[in-house]
Amino acid sequence: MNKLKVCIAGYGLVGKRRHNFIDRHPQMKVTAVSDKRYSKKYEKIDGLSCYRDYRELLEKEEFDALFVCLPNDVAADATKGGLLEKAHVFCEKPPGKNLGEIISVQEIEKKSNNLKLKYGFNHRYHDSVLEALKLVDSGDFGKIINMRGVYGKSVLTPKIPGIDDINHHLYWRAHRDKAGGGILLDQGIHMVDLMRCFAGEFDQIKSFIDNNFWKRDVEDNAYIIMKNDDGVVAMMHSSATQWRHKFTLEITLEKACLVLSGILSSTKSYGQEMLTIVYRDDDSGGDPREITTSYIHDNSWENEINDFAKCIIDDKPVIVGTSHDAKKTMELVYKIYTSDLDWSTRYNISIS
Repeated sequence: MNKLKVCIAGYGLVGKRRHNFIDRHPQMKVTAVSDKRYSKKYEKIDGLSCYRDYRELLEKEEFDALFVCLPNDVAADATKGGLLEKAHVFCEKPPGKNLGEIISVQEIEKKSNNLKLKYGFNHRYHDSVLEALKLVDSGDFGKIINMRGVYGKSVLTPKIPGIDDINHHLYWRAHRDKAGGGILLDQGIHMVDLMRCFAGEFDQIKSFIDNNFWKRDVEDNAYIIMKNDDGVVAMMHSSATQWRHKFTLEITLEKACLVLSGILSSTKSYGQEMLTIVYRDDDSGGDPREITTSYIHDNSWENEINDFAKCIIDDKPVIVGTSHDAKKTMELVYKIYTSDLDWSTRYNISIS
């Protein structure tokens, strides 16, 4: 068959990384990209059609699939634009800057026949997470009792070489009107999604949200405790003041504890990705047997794109990263925001 023509809206670090893995797929090929950093409205670079505005790309190009790697304030509009152009769409997380935007996307999706829409909750494709899910689903270790997660980095927005002004448009993650939220919505959403993935929906939520360090109008720390109908309690800290980058998720079950630590990333700053199984042993004096597996290759990006391509080519429904999952994860993020009454009042945040 002819290769699927793929366009990428938003050609920054993430867009370029997606491009690398898309072109590795034998049945996909990137034909056009857009990014506001291009100096010209349109130009050809190394055989690639390059647009400054993603709307021009949608209007001028013919394509089978669109990857949306844009800032939060335009991600939903681009996703809807791709669906209206009768293309399959892959959108990075979060699905928009507020809950209403993903709901508006779903309205278009309902009218889009059998087009595939997938959201990039990439952490579900990491090997340590996949193995942990298998262990939990097997039932061999009993039911989940509780979970504790920390996901943090040292800045609200990555440094951009040659640009010093935090108010520059490329630092959109530090501004509520562009991002919709701070470290929780930008990075912590991955941990929120994983906790939902392992334990289902949470309905009782307590949180403290603050921006006391970086002093922007988005949060730099979120401290959260949640409980679901099965009695599973989850504690989480999403931080932009974690001077040594950190990812850790502990899942305590009746017969063991699964410890996910480190996550493979392009920066390698979160440490070695590992999964440790700590076996319950009531006679061990608190020092039981454990087995640790280390993962040295990040297969998540390639596997995620291959999964999307398979849904298109084989005409199969999207299972991981559906718009339903994206909506439920965004709902939980906003329940966390609104459970801190001081924070939600200060920035007029509501769940509706």
